[in-house]
Amino acid sequence: MSTVDRNLTGLHRRWGLSPSTLAPGCFASVMATGIVSIGAELAGWHLLSVGLLWLAVALYVFFTVLTVVRVLRYPDAVRADLHDPSRAFGFFTAVAGTNILGTGFVGLGMIPPALSLFILGGLLWLVLGYGIPFTAILGSHTRPVPAGVNGTWLVWAVAAQSVAVVAASLGIELPNTSDSAPGLVIFLVLTAVVMSAVGLSLYIVCVIAIIVRVLRHRFGPEDLDAPYWVTMGALAIAIVAGSRILDLGGTPLLEATRVLVGASSALLWAIATWLVPALVAAGIWKHLVHRVPMTYAAGLWSMVFPVGMYAVASIYLGRSDHVPAIEWIGQHWFWVSLAVWAIVFVAMVTSFIRTVRRP
Repeated sequence: MSTVDRNLTGLHRRWGLSPSTLAPGCFASVMATGIVSIGAELAGWHLLSVGLLWLAVALYVFFTVLTVVRVLRYPDAVRADLHDPSRAFGFFTAVAGTNILGTGFVGLGMIPPALSLFILGGLLWLVLGYGIPFTAILGSHTRPVPAGVNGTWLVWAVAAQSVAVVAASLGIELPNTSDSAPGLVIFLVLTAVVMSAVGLSLYIVCVIAIIVRVLRHRFGPEDLDAPYWVTMGALAIAIVAGSRILDLGGTPLLEATRVLVGASSALLWAIATWLVPALVAAGIWKHLVHRVPMTYAAGLWSMVFPVGMYAVASIYLGRSDHVPAIEWIGQHWFWVSLAVWAIVFVAMVTSFIRTVRRP
């Protein structure tokens, strides 16, 4: 095998740049880059936000093309992923990535592409939200199924909340445009409230499944991977959904749920804040105590997303509940999320270069 062939093989295996080896959770980098872009806009760094958003769009297009090619040319591999409970829930990153891009476009005042992405994200949710639980749980060849549970299951809840976030964001901005339709705004409000509740319910289901996995099956340091940060990220996006719902105009449905949404958002923020030190400690336990090497893997983007989402959640919650201290935390945590994003991005580029140059 020539050097070029070896390098291509390394890229395919390590990076999943071949449609045949593409990971279901490949859109995690889109989620992470998109949410840091939204955080930059909220923090007042408009040019940085625009640059990151278009980078997220480029990643989205790239992985969409690879995914379509994979579905058409390697249907058996896709089918195997859909029936694997440890991999199937990664497909929900496509839903979340689509809706986060839509939310980013809303923040920049680009309503038409945001509406298009909302429709696409909603359709993806309807297909995957009902399909994957059947294929990955009822149709799984893994027995027992709880042995295949991992942090990627929580992306199921994140995907539902992402629909709520983009729906609420559009519901806030559409009345200020000339294309506003009362029926559409009501539909967006209803969608935001329903999907927020669905997302919270799915979070509870997934956390219970993870607890069963940890208690009933061996769970070593090698099993504690980056996607477990989504335990905090799923709460953070639920906070964003709740805060955006609170910012919607008054309707009978919203008036009936406003107190509940506001109180639950504050409670979820407290739990998410409590989880941050616990997740950092878990990383120390894995890498310092058990000396598991720290190397770049695509799954690291599943850690960047929750860190960025916590900053956005804190800013939105502080503003909607009129608590400057929480907003202050979010404004400063944004720099943490940007630093983490930059570190993972540099690690990705460095790993890519080393893989290409490896003899």
